[in-house]
Amino acid sequence: MKLTSCLERALGNVYLLLGKDCPFLLRDLLASEQLAVVFGQAVMNVLRVFIGSPYGLNLRNVLWHGFASPKEIPAKYCAMLLFLTAGLGQLLRTYLLQNKCILVHRPYVIFVSLEELDVFPDLNHEAVSIAEELVNLSSFVLKPMIPFWMAALTAFKRSRYADCVIFLLPQLEVGLRLLFTTTNKCPNRLLTAEMLVKHLDNEEVNQLPAVLEEPAMEFLWDFLNHQEGPRIRDRLSHGEINLETFPREVANQLVAFAITLLCRFSDEDMFAFKEHMVVKPLMNCASCYCSRFHPIARLKKQVCTSNCESILIEINNSFLFWRLLIELCDTRICTLYSPRPVLEMLVVLRKISTQCHQVSEQVIASTELRYKQWMNKTLRSRQRHNYLRMLNSIKFLSPVLRLILVLMTVELVNIHLVCKKNPSDYQQYLKFLKSVLQYTENLVTYTSPEKNKWDETLELTNKILIKIKRISDRKLMLILFAKSSEKDLLS
Repeated sequence: MKLTSCLERALGNVYLLLGKDCPFLLRDLLASEQLAVVFGQAVMNVLRVFIGSPYGLNLRNVLWHGFASPKEIPAKYCAMLLFLTAGLGQLLRTYLLQNKCILVHRPYVIFVSLEELDVFPDLNHEAVSIAEELVNLSSFVLKPMIPFWMAALTAFKRSRYADCVIFLLPQLEVGLRLLFTTTNKCPNRLLTAEMLVKHLDNEEVNQLPAVLEEPAMEFLWDFLNHQEGPRIRDRLSHGEINLETFPREVANQLVAFAITLLCRFSDEDMFAFKEHMVVKPLMNCASCYCSRFHPIARLKKQVCTSNCESILIEINNSFLFWRLLIELCDTRICTLYSPRPVLEMLVVLRKISTQCHQVSEQVIASTELRYKQWMNKTLRSRQRHNYLRMLNSIKFLSPVLRLILVLMTVELVNIHLVCKKNPSDYQQYLKFLKSVLQYTENLVTYTSPEKNKWDETLELTNKILIKIKRISDRKLMLILFAKSSEKDLLS
């Protein structure tokens, strides 16, 4: 598995000698003309037989998706791939010398903000020992796969964190596939199960999410799927991560999550394990997990960390304002299987939040600079008048920015109601949000140090307030739509 991952990364680097955008899928990379030019078509055909096609051995996918049990893949296949890799190196060296070019290695992906991945407490040796016991008892584990589980835990104990995760991820997938076939009563789907989908091929609802429950599903989506998340399996399997510096923090989270699954799904009585002083905190953390990388979660974070400081917010009102925002953001919002209208709306809301944040930063910076210049009496006459206009505008701009932030947050809390709007109302509502976005984008321009168009800022703000009032009167906002629906329900 490590070999296929590193080989794919290396082949991608070679591809970029002749091509621009490296294909994401290995099969497309191996079928590319660029690699055939460097290595020859015959060599690439052999590679495709081994790792690049479902019509061949398809070793990469068979291993990374957990289809092969220990010793099921003959050692000679691994030896052949090693020899092939060495041969590729010789062919590449010849090509580079003949064409007088240099191979550039792409930088590895680095996990930033590791604190965002901090879900479970740090695992000690006792926790790993309990995990080893659970592996032998849990029905989540296919018995032939036990050696892989043990190898993952051993690697963790020996601080080989990349190896640990490489062993563990396919086994988590196997366990989820097994659970999928059991809960959906389709034992014939063990090899073709699509665990995280909402509906099965026959349009029936997939029962696995209900069995796993929302926190576990959100954890899986966060760590494996969401574009702004770590996407651990994608990045490991495509060779995007430096295996030597793989962070313990990431491995710790996956092993801890695996322990909770081992505890939850078993034919044995696991009460003693669940109540163990080492395991119980893990179970508690897993049961209250909320998504951190879904667009809804990212917007919440944007709102709560917006840096609208005291220059933009009156001191007397700032505490109550931020308390309101934080309480609204603490509301749990379903993130699983968000429909298209919700995602479209989130894109616009996030852009509005970003623009508001930039306006705040610009105004704060300009105000601080002009204040110092005012006190030092270094402002020219025109600059003094402009500074006074800016101060006057801020008094008006501050509550409007707060209004927009609150409006965004309240709409976010009710975001799933957008799916209940008829197409006409939805389009008008989306158009309104885009007009708010346009307003905030114009604010960024007008409040920039280069422009300083404060009179125009007031004019724009008046116009957007009129639009907000009109939309409010027509009850197109989600919060008003929610209240209207409640009245209809009660009447």
